[in-house]
Amino acid sequence: MRREPEDKQRDAERTKQRIVQAAVEEFAAKGFAGARVSAIADRAGVNKQLISYYFGGKEGLYRELTSQWQSTESGFADPSLSLGELVAGYVRANAANPAFGKLLVWEGLREGEPAQEFVADMRRNVEALRERQRLGELPSSLEPEAVLVALFAMAAAGVAFPQIVRAVYGEDPASPEFAERYASQVEALLGALAAG
Repeated sequence: MRREPEDKQRDAERTKQRIVQAAVEEFAAKGFAGARVSAIADRAGVNKQLISYYFGGKEGLYRELTSQWQSTESGFADPSLSLGELVAGYVRANAANPAFGKLLVWEGLREGEPAQEFVADMRRNVEALRERQRLGELPSSLEPEAVLVALFAMAAAGVAFPQIVRAVYGEDPASPEFAERYASQVEALLGALAAG
């Protein structure tokens, strides 16, 4: 029996999705440098040649993960939200998708300079914080660069410091209960900062 072209397309999409899910797990566990294409292929239950075929190799697969995170991010990172609501959204997203948060932590542990695209994105974030300062949402006495670094640390606390979360809260940092409790506190903290 001959398979229809759309069946082949669905199989290809399912295979790609299995590879992406396996890559998220492998990169989250070992970082980019430690992750191996063969281990990703084993996790996905596919031939490792398919990673090159579909994604152009390890780097292309990592770019695909970055693209998927950005797509997820666009669903909750509305710049019109208050700063507290925005950061609380990142807290919830990190708890719901801890592997993506771990990718960012691993990226920070890599040697070398950050990619120019990443630098440009961070500089846009600093300018957005300057605009929030002009609008009175942040005190003018604070450096937007320092605020941005602190916000990233706050949003990633459950992923980057799970041992601290467990010690202080006695909760699983990936649980929805912790995410909601902590997100509401981050939002309140930033709201108090805005009220100054």
